[in-house]
Amino acid sequence: MSSTSGERGYRAPQQCPVCGDELHLTQLGCDSCGTGISGHFHHCDFCALEESELDVLRVFLASRGNMKELERHLGVSYPTARARFDDLLSKLGLRPSATSAPAPATTADATERSAPDEATRLATLRALATGELDVDAARNLLGD
Repeated sequence: MSSTSGERGYRAPQQCPVCGDELHLTQLGCDSCGTGISGHFHHCDFCALEESELDVLRVFLASRGNMKELERHLGVSYPTARARFDDLLSKLGLRPSATSAPAPATTADATERSAPDEATRLATLRALATGELDVDAARNLLGD
């Protein structure tokens, strides 16, 4: 939504200010010629994202899904980068449901277990050694 003067447009609200219901896109317009089109259009899932969330998505896509690169870009620990990405997936409705088949376990997912098995302990220690995890996150995963 930019104007002809090159100024950046405002983000469209997602909820009705009167009743709080979801707003639907019903009109499009051309800044060059003034043409207007009315109808019911599908909304853009990505348009509801904040700038910081779009930044996370851009970096993730540009790095071809490399979480380590996302971690470096954000200047945060691996668990924090992973949490931000998981939040982004949730906001987009792409987080797997609890009824779907469980994904292979990763060191970041091990926090749900109270007593990690030997393979999990080893994977956590490797992630700590390579810098994917900080000491506090590794302690949480190992239950120490």
